[in-house]
Amino acid sequence: MEKRQFIRKVCLIGDGAVGKTSLVRRYVLDVFSDDYISTFGAKVSKKVVTFDDVELTMMIWDVLGQKSGASMHSAYFAGANGALLVCDSTRPETLDDLNSWYQEFSRVAGKVPVIPLVNKSDLSSKVTEESLTSVSRVIGQEFRRTSAKTGEGVEETFLQLGRSILGC
Repeated sequence: MEKRQFIRKVCLIGDGAVGKTSLVRRYVLDVFSDDYISTFGAKVSKKVVTFDDVELTMMIWDVLGQKSGASMHSAYFAGANGALLVCDSTRPETLDDLNSWYQEFSRVAGKVPVIPLVNKSDLSSKVTEESLTSVSRVIGQEFRRTSAKTGEGVEETFLQLGRSILGC
């Protein structure tokens, strides 16, 4: 039996230097580098995954995290089928900013699956459980912990998002 094939757009959203590019590189290429590379605009990567009789091609948009680029964000969010909202466990202000990222994304993309992430879980966290719970209520999803450096939770999170997008 031939697999049903779908292509879906996924956005990684959050402030600069939270690890969006590193998460994509860990998931797509299974590599990590401590070098910081600022994303300008959006970088698109592709990953094909299989769920039973379905082949999903995820077109992963790593969107710039600078607020000065906010006017461009709408163009990048258009047509998205899902998103990962990423904050940095060592910088609480990146969690505080997730609500505005979420609101802007939802305004453009509509009601699509969104998973919030606390990245850099391999480092000592400065983000409180109370603040995570508060943001979780707004987004309607529990936070997942990831580390692009160690790989913790990365593949599982992308796969969960893929399943949610497909409705399986």
